[in-house]
Amino acid sequence: MFDINGGELIVLLIVAVLVIGPERLPAYAEQLGRWARRARVFLRDTKERVDEELGDEVRDVDWAALDPRRYDPRRIVREALLDDVTPGRGERPGAVAGSAAAYAARTGSTTRTPRPAADLRAGEPAPFDDEAT
Repeated sequence: MFDINGGELIVLLIVAVLVIGPERLPAYAEQLGRWARRARVFLRDTKERVDEELGDEVRDVDWAALDPRRYDPRRIVREALLDDVTPGRGERPGAVAGSAAAYAARTGSTTRTPRPAADLRAGEPAPFDDEAT
């Protein structure tokens, strides 16, 4: 936080002893100890209050698994692709939920496959799919 190393801390303590003086130093050390205890009690009470407010379902969360440093997009994509997809109502087994075959099975669409360009007559426009993105 303050980026102070050990040597700098010792120099600051020596300067504090010289500036404050040996008479007032014990009182300041005692006050610093009280502040540290008060901060520790405040943090403990705050943690307990947050735990009470959030309830039991949050206590069971594995926070380490949600750490963004453990995020591996390749693993997430691999797991998503390897999940077993159960076909919905009217879908053929093996159809992926977002596939064209699944959509056709759900909507009853009978789309034709476009003809190859070699089958087009001279001057005939190429087939156009108005539903394509």
